[in-house]
Amino acid sequence: MVRENKLHDLCITVPTFFKCPISLDVMKSPVSLCTGITYDRSSIQRWLDDGNNTCPATMQTLYSKDIIPNRTLHSLIQIWTDSVHHRVNPPVSPSKEQVLQAITELTDSNGLNRFGLNLITKVNRFAQDSDQNKAFLAKLDGFVALMVSLLDNVDGSVEFLEQILTALSFVLEKIEDREALKNHLLKGKNKKCLDSIVLVLQRGSNNSRIAIARILKFIAIDAESELLIGENEALITELLKLSSPEKDPKLIENCLSCLVAISKPKRNKMKLVKIGVMKILSKLLTESNISVAVVEKALKLVETASSTSEGRKEICEDSVCVAAILNKVLKVSNVATEHGVTTLWSVCYLFRDQKAQEAVTLANGLTKILLLIQSNCSPHVRQMCMDLLKIFRVNSKSCLSSYDTKTSHIMPF
Repeated sequence: MVRENKLHDLCITVPTFFKCPISLDVMKSPVSLCTGITYDRSSIQRWLDDGNNTCPATMQTLYSKDIIPNRTLHSLIQIWTDSVHHRVNPPVSPSKEQVLQAITELTDSNGLNRFGLNLITKVNRFAQDSDQNKAFLAKLDGFVALMVSLLDNVDGSVEFLEQILTALSFVLEKIEDREALKNHLLKGKNKKCLDSIVLVLQRGSNNSRIAIARILKFIAIDAESELLIGENEALITELLKLSSPEKDPKLIENCLSCLVAISKPKRNKMKLVKIGVMKILSKLLTESNISVAVVEKALKLVETASSTSEGRKEICEDSVCVAAILNKVLKVSNVATEHGVTTLWSVCYLFRDQKAQEAVTLANGLTKILLLIQSNCSPHVRQMCMDLLKIFRVNSKSCLSSYDTKTSHIMPF
């Protein structure tokens, strides 16, 4: 139980109903009398053993001296005690010598037991303590290779895998040789690393999933690494699932960042479309409370999908998606505007899809395109908007049929 003097030193207020009315200390074993008042068992037992037959707090005569455990209050006190435990007794960060010893023992034990979990947890406590500690581990000869080898050999222990991935994510920004990490993760002898990563994506915590997305983005440094990651369809599928609107916003952002990083090869674009990327992106873009960063990344992936015939087909057949893209081009950021306009330009102007053109018209897209031309957009975006106006100018149903697209003045309606 937390000591009162330590709580006082740390200015932690103890809830009044956690204190025994007799001793005024936090109750270890709360019990209630027939009057409904709760005391610590040892205090009220002494009161009763002394021959008293009244309730100390109310001075009511007790018709029964039975004491009943207050289990609900006991649980609340335990939860509160656990929450302040680390403030009262903060864990001591391991020294460099202790961490080096832990790493040696991890190497010898191969990590495949509870002892190994304790060792890697000690390493993570050390890394979490400071940037200097992270840099020390990143530059430690063989550390990254050891972490990957453990990731490659552990079967089914999600908790252990999470700790390994956490360790890698801690030192990520301090790693100078990204190529070496890429080779360790993607070209390991047993090639089980990505399978272990998929397991954590399926069953791990959000923090572990975010760590994975950061690691994969970090090693996606060339076409080879992008293709090697993209080959694992289960991995891509899980990242996409974790990007759906109901997930944690930070998790969505990191998963989308990872998908953007690996989406350049045509093979990967095709795979993303095949496993349903447009359905997820359409749902995201129709949400009203997503962050700017998420919108930008979602629109970048939509633009990527529009460079494939299959992706364009899905975009053009989803009028809700087209309307959502139009809705974001004016309200988010210059980056979002460019991605959104590029997609519309691709499907409506470059590939002349009739369904997409109709969806733009129904969503009041012509007015938005005109407003964009008058805005402080980039010359590239303005030119694409002018191209789009040419398409709608020749549409007999459009009020722009007599509009001269060579001018940059907005048409008076």
